[in-house]
Amino acid sequence: MIYMSNILVTRSSMPAFDEYMDEIKSMWDSHWLTNMGPKHKTLQKQLMDYMGVENIDLFTNGHMALELTLQAMNLQGEVITTPFTFASTTHAIVRNGLKPVFCDIDPITMTIDTDKMERLITDRTCAIMPVHVYGNVCNVEEIERIAHKYELKVVYDAAHTFGETYKGKGIGSYGDASCFSFHATKVFNTIEGGAVCFKDKHLGEILYDLKNFGIHGPEEVDAVGANAKMNEFCAAMGICNLRHVDDEIEKRKKVAERYRMHLENVEGIQLNTIQKDVKSNYAYFPVIFEEKAFGASRAEVFDKLADNGIGARKYFYPLTNTFAAFHGQYDVSQTPVALHISKRVLTLPMYADLALEEVDRICNIILSCKQ
Repeated sequence: MIYMSNILVTRSSMPAFDEYMDEIKSMWDSHWLTNMGPKHKTLQKQLMDYMGVENIDLFTNGHMALELTLQAMNLQGEVITTPFTFASTTHAIVRNGLKPVFCDIDPITMTIDTDKMERLITDRTCAIMPVHVYGNVCNVEEIERIAHKYELKVVYDAAHTFGETYKGKGIGSYGDASCFSFHATKVFNTIEGGAVCFKDKHLGEILYDLKNFGIHGPEEVDAVGANAKMNEFCAAMGICNLRHVDDEIEKRKKVAERYRMHLENVEGIQLNTIQKDVKSNYAYFPVIFEEKAFGASRAEVFDKLADNGIGARKYFYPLTNTFAAFHGQYDVSQTPVALHISKRVLTLPMYADLALEEVDRICNIILSCKQ
């Protein structure tokens, strides 16, 4: 069945039309449209300051940020990760000739369960790729301890956590690298785009070459790279959106608070946790429906919302370790918590301009499903 939604699960943040036109006007003089131009360099510097990180480089999307970071580290063997994520995370590992080893998730934060991680480490383990989920931050201290003990690289998939801080420190500061998506659906967007935050400047030099086909100089190609350079139009959109992102996050906060007003303490509904020491960006509003306690299944709620022109998303579903692309290589029974949540979670509409009256309507429809 194809549903037509009047309210989408997300909507891209955009600056005023004239603001974007003013930002790109100079490009008609310079004719510099890509290849690390002035807009690219401006956005790079602004993001470094905003995110509180030592180094950052920009990419054409978040997936290439992940994939090229793993390539730049020249890893071999197994990478511990989670199946409760978007396809990009797992595909970046596999496309580098590495083997994903799936760790289950914590039932509250829905991030990788660090209590189960250490037992998965073998002599072939080379890295950990944890995922900050829905803006929930992983147990970064425990991951750092484990990585240090076993001399493993840590690459965070931080696609959901733009602008967040943990204990006052920018979330991109953790691990050997943190990879961000600036896709149109994210809290901060460059239309399409991504970034890698990193500490080791040598890693940054390799990444810079890899995103430009592996070209190291005019007559020198050191690696088999890709074309992953952010163009100037995307960078310009990022410059504009960055001016407004704090206001956008504040509006998202009000939407989240309105949802909580209606849905908190409803039997059979689990809402996203509020993490201590995390400055949230309110990226998503996930709700887990326990059918027996709530009286309706996730599918029934999804269909009822769709019937009323409201788009929700089964996110993340299915788990990446069940993808047909992997031909049954992985045993989903090894990640029972992730499997349980994937069958019950819906992310509700969440964007800055969502009217609070519409949030009321969405919640009333959900609660009308309760038996």
